[in-house]
Amino acid sequence: MRRLSQGARLVLATHNPGKVRELADLLQPHGVEVVSAGALGLPEPEEDAPDFAGNARLKALAAAIGSGLPALADDSGFSAAALGGAPGVLSARWAGPQKNFTMAMERVHREMAGSADDRAWFTCALCMAWPDGETATFLGRVEGTVVWPPRGAHGFGYDPIFVPLGGMRTYGEMDPAHKHATSHRARAMAQALLSCFLPA
Repeated sequence: MRRLSQGARLVLATHNPGKVRELADLLQPHGVEVVSAGALGLPEPEEDAPDFAGNARLKALAAAIGSGLPALADDSGFSAAALGGAPGVLSARWAGPQKNFTMAMERVHREMAGSADDRAWFTCALCMAWPDGETATFLGRVEGTVVWPPRGAHGFGYDPIFVPLGGMRTYGEMDPAHKHATSHRARAMAQALLSCFLPA
């Protein structure tokens, strides 16, 4: 598999500022120059795959082909056992066109009403794509519980209602460095770094 060397330019295939920030932080020690798909004016492809891996691949290929550069895409989401794994791959859509995650978290709480099952998990699929169509996909998952009301102002998305197993604080209460060390995104990134990046 091809590997990115230090100084290489990499497109982060997302228009989500939170994901751009977290991915850039995770990649910072590895000496690659990152630019977001949004900063390049690349369109967002329709995410119509049935799973995280498929959507990550769609986004990565679109950004790599559109920019002529290697691209890294993230597709991730929050799942609640009491909701049969929802919102899952529809996590962003639950927030609506305005990306209102307060509304999305309220929906989770409302639809879980009466359930004693508070199990939840975050899933992340990262896909590295090259302009010629080669791809590699990596998966990370963190188990935990849903809490209510939301707690903390760090992170983004569903972070304020998720406590990872063994922890006391939500992702929204954790400082970014702690979350980066333990998150679903960090677990997927660790695999991607081993496979697709030359050691820094």
